[in-house]
Amino acid sequence: MRRVTAAIGAVLLAAVALAGCASGDGLADRYGTGQGYVSGDGQYLELAPDERQAPVAFAGPTVDGGELDSADLLGQVVVVNFWYAGCPPCRFEAPFLAELSTELEDVAFVGVNVYDSADVARTFEEEQGLAFPSILDVQSGAVQLAFAGKMAPNAVPTTLVLDREGRVAARISGVIRDPDILRALVETVEEEA
Repeated sequence: MRRVTAAIGAVLLAAVALAGCASGDGLADRYGTGQGYVSGDGQYLELAPDERQAPVAFAGPTVDGGELDSADLLGQVVVVNFWYAGCPPCRFEAPFLAELSTELEDVAFVGVNVYDSADVARTFEEEQGLAFPSILDVQSGAVQLAFAGKMAPNAVPTTLVLDREGRVAARISGVIRDPDILRALVETVEEEA
């Protein structure tokens, strides 16, 4: 019994020692899968109008040096996508977002970059054909905090659909695997009176 206990102790000690050699020190490394981001499973959630919480107000500096304020988007259905350039699922879904942002003309699209500098984010947007604005949220995290307690972006990427009042109506947690899913969520909110 002592040998088994000693062997288990040695294995645990080795595991702790090896874990200290792993690179990275961010939240994604501590709580994710070791892939450098906290990944969702692509599941989505829809909220009926009477289930939605108060409107979410957010603002911040954009990649192009401007400012974006959610107050300017009230009255429109808004898609908010949390992303960063080094995130493989973000790269996978970027073409879907680019396509839908031009196809759904009456819907505002807003990116929220949670990690990159303006130059890195700008390069990503140009390479992916993303024509909608992105807020740089890496310094303050203010946009992410604005959604905390409402419908937090608990993975990167996360995509939220806001109704015309600025309330979260739907969330895709993780990669958008099929653009028709996001299109259907948006169209449901657009059809609301």
